[in-house]
Amino acid sequence: MPTSLISLNPSISLPSSSASASSSSSSIVTSSRISCFYAFRQKPICFTPSKPRFFRYERRITTPIIVSSAKQVTIEELRKDDEEGPPSQVESEVTTKPRRIALFVEPSPFAYVSGYKNRFQNFIKYLREMGDEVMVITTHEGVPQEFHGAKLVGSRSPRIINEVKQFKPDIIHASSPGIMVFGALAIAKMLCVPIVMSYHTHVPVYIPRYTFSWLVKPMWLVLKFLHRAADLTLVPSAAIAKDLRQARVTAANKIRLWNKGVDSESFNPIFRSQEMRVRLTEDLEKLFVGMPAVFTGTLQGDELSQAYASGDVFVMPSESETLGLVVLEAMSSGLPVVAARAGGIPDIIPEEQEGKTGYLYTPGDLDDCLNKLVPLLHDAKLRENIGQAARVEMEKFDWRAATKMIRNQQYNAAIWFWRKKRAQLLKPVQWVSKIFFPIQRRQKLTAGEL
Repeated sequence: MPTSLISLNPSISLPSSSASASSSSSSIVTSSRISCFYAFRQKPICFTPSKPRFFRYERRITTPIIVSSAKQVTIEELRKDDEEGPPSQVESEVTTKPRRIALFVEPSPFAYVSGYKNRFQNFIKYLREMGDEVMVITTHEGVPQEFHGAKLVGSRSPRIINEVKQFKPDIIHASSPGIMVFGALAIAKMLCVPIVMSYHTHVPVYIPRYTFSWLVKPMWLVLKFLHRAADLTLVPSAAIAKDLRQARVTAANKIRLWNKGVDSESFNPIFRSQEMRVRLTEDLEKLFVGMPAVFTGTLQGDELSQAYASGDVFVMPSESETLGLVVLEAMSSGLPVVAARAGGIPDIIPEEQEGKTGYLYTPGDLDDCLNKLVPLLHDAKLRENIGQAARVEMEKFDWRAATKMIRNQQYNAAIWFWRKKRAQLLKPVQWVSKIFFPIQRRQKLTAGEL
């Protein structure tokens, strides 16, 4: 049986044997290791909850800055100016009380075949398991009535605003970029609730490849408008965080990494199937006479799990992935990976793990790719060792932990920034009250007696 090779979305042609497998997912958000650094220069503001109309300020000493462990991203690169961030206790791992969360997701995680499907379906599932009420507003195609107890609303519903208003969300979370994110932002401002935006598609990189390059600058302006209005931005990888920071899309202290996760039960070496290998070989002979390649079409569920686990090597030539969820799935299935050193992929296979859990090659360098690939194709023991190491590494990451971090830490940070912004808007009111209201009158107002 000839060695099989799985490749996804190739941007280069490989003369060696290759096959193409479509995945139900393409990117999620990440960081395998998070480090907290503390800056003592700036002192963020904390609000006393007992005074709803007028806020008292308390000085805090430490300010956490969250950055990825990726070596190419440093604190200086991500944060060049001194900005305030929430106190360390705000982003602790202490379980928060249940919230009401409105999710604006585009495209639909119930119809669109991409990383959205696995990421957001698992996100909704674990939010519900943790006790949160969830409403999902998404594009209309294939939207079911409910999902794990979460209420779903199609984007064509004329009652979206009323539906969200009646739901009374504590926080709004919208995927970006897209069209619905503008509606989510407007509703968040209308209802006066915090909004979190998660950035999933690096559109400025795709524009020159598929349309007019002069649209890049306007696209950056759109992203700046959206994410500067958001209270927090979630990104899939440190590389994307760096790009957004260099483009000044939003403040560095308002960028957080959405930790990666993978369903290690569905993507598992136990799904390796000789029947699937035979099927790929037969389809190959029918479709590509003389060429060792086959396009499988869309695969889902057990069929997708078998396709991964039945391969020998997984090649990922894409140079524009915000993360590359398919790389996570392949590694979880026990496959050695050869991927381009671009986008968010180095977050999955960092420099210190190259040659242990996978290989990265210089983007566009075919010789470098083949130098990493050919030894794997001819050495079954090497494939086995690297595949096993990749599987062990992926078992460290799961959707529950990624969801818990967003729920208990990053949402808390968003609420903190939102309260701070509101307090700044109230400063003129406070100033006027000090002038026109007697001290006793002002004390009654701050105590909530009026």
